[in-house]
Amino acid sequence: MGFEIPGVNEESIQPVGVKHTNDGKYTFVALGPANRVAVIDQKTKEIIKYLLVGQRVWQLAFSNDQKTLLSTNGVSNDVSFINVEKLKVEKSVKVGRFPWGVVISP
Repeated sequence: MGFEIPGVNEESIQPVGVKHTNDGKYTFVALGPANRVAVIDQKTKEIIKYLLVGQRVWQLAFSNDQKTLLSTNGVSNDVSFINVEKLKVEKSVKVGRFPWGVVISP
């Protein structure tokens, strides 16, 4: 599998973080300087879509119920909230300089 995003240089597409849903439906891949999260169908191994998030997406974490996926966006200094069911970025929130990692705890 290769990631190809129209209008984005190949060098900017750098997989740096991966999360899988517990139900076996989706895999999400943070693509670094491409500013995208790839959504992959776990059964077919096909890329469903690319979600545009903030600049330099680094790491990903699910909410405890896996309904929301968070992405840390290091250069835009924000965290994006992705609705897992709708495969849609709901919002981005400024959090301070260079967010890199994210952990969700009950």
